[in-house]
Amino acid sequence: MKKVIIIFGGKSGEHEVSVKSAISIEQNIDQSKFQTSVIGIDHNGSWSWGEKIAEITEDGKVKQNGKLTLPSTEVQEKLFKADIIFPIIHGTNGEDGTIQGLLDLANLPYVGSGVLGSAVCMDKVIQKQLCSTAGIPQTDYTFFTKSEWENNKENIIEIVNDQLMYPLFVKPANLGSSVGISKVKTQDQLENAIKEALQFDNKIIIEVGLENMMEVEVSILGNDNPQASVCGSIAPNTEFYDYETKYITDDIKAQIPALISEDISETIRELAIETYRVLNCEGLARVDFFYNKEKNQIILNEINTLPGFTKISMYPKLWDSSGINYTNLITSLLELSLDSWKTKQDLKYTY
Repeated sequence: MKKVIIIFGGKSGEHEVSVKSAISIEQNIDQSKFQTSVIGIDHNGSWSWGEKIAEITEDGKVKQNGKLTLPSTEVQEKLFKADIIFPIIHGTNGEDGTIQGLLDLANLPYVGSGVLGSAVCMDKVIQKQLCSTAGIPQTDYTFFTKSEWENNKENIIEIVNDQLMYPLFVKPANLGSSVGISKVKTQDQLENAIKEALQFDNKIIIEVGLENMMEVEVSILGNDNPQASVCGSIAPNTEFYDYETKYITDDIKAQIPALISEDISETIRELAIETYRVLNCEGLARVDFFYNKEKNQIILNEINTLPGFTKISMYPKLWDSSGINYTNLITSLLELSLDSWKTKQDLKYTY
C-alpha cells in the first residue's frame, strides 16, 4: 500500500478552497491502495502534520501553530517517508512552482505539473504571452505592476481606455478561484477594481470582457500523452463565475456535455491539449475557453494546473461524465505522478 501525503492550505488567498479540496480527496481516495496522512500549512506559512485533516483544521482553515514557517523535524521525517505527495495548495506558493521545486529537491513524486509548467501557468500574463507564440486565440489585454500603478496611474488608465473595450475584467495575475477579480463596466469603476486586485498580487492583468460568449471548460489528464474530457459549459446565475458561486452557493447551470456541435467540441478539446503541451503541463489541468456560436469564435480564457477538487468542482465532474469516477481519477493522478518521477530517475546526473 502506497503512503500518500496530502499537502493543503497555504499562505494564499485560496487557502479555504484548498482545505475543501483536500477533504474531498481524503474522503474519496481508494483506501485499498493508498494510506493517507496530511500536512497543513496555515495562513502564516507554518507546517503541521496529522493523520487526518480534522486534527489540524478549524473553521475551514489550518490551525495556527505558532511555530517557525520552516517544516519541523517531525514534518520533514513524515514527508520523506511518503511514497507520493498530493499537493493541493491552490494559488500562491502551491500552484506557482514553489512547492514543486521543494519536492523536486527532496526527490519525491508529486501530483501535477513541475516547476516550469506550474510557474508559467500561474502567471496569467506569461501564460498569455507563451500561448500567443503558438497562435492560440485569446482576449485582448494589458498588464502592469503595483509600482507602475503607484507611479503612473493616469497613464495606465489612459492606456486601458484607449486599447480596451468595456466591460473589462480586472484580475490579480497570479491567483485563481476568482479571488480579487472584478467586472468593470465603466471607467468610474476601474480604479476601485484595481485597488481590490492589488490586495492579492503585485501584478495586475486587465482583459476585455467578451459579450455573448459561452464559457466552455475541458479537463486534461496525462503526462506525455494527455487526454481531454468531454466539454462542459458554465452559466452562473451571477454577474460572472465568482468565488462564492464556485465554492459556496454552487449557483450555476453546468451543462455536461456542453450543448455545442461535435466539430466545435473536438476543436476545443484539441486546443486544450495543445495549450497543455505548449505550457509544459503534467498530470492534470482544467482549460477554459469562450465560444461565440454566431461568430464561430473560440478563445482561450486560461489554464489552471491545480483546479478546484471539491465535489462541486468542474474538473472531476467533467471526468465523471467522461467515464472516470472521482476515486479512479485520484488513483490515475497518483499513478501519473509515479510515472513522471520514474522517468526523471532514468536521467544521468553525472558527466
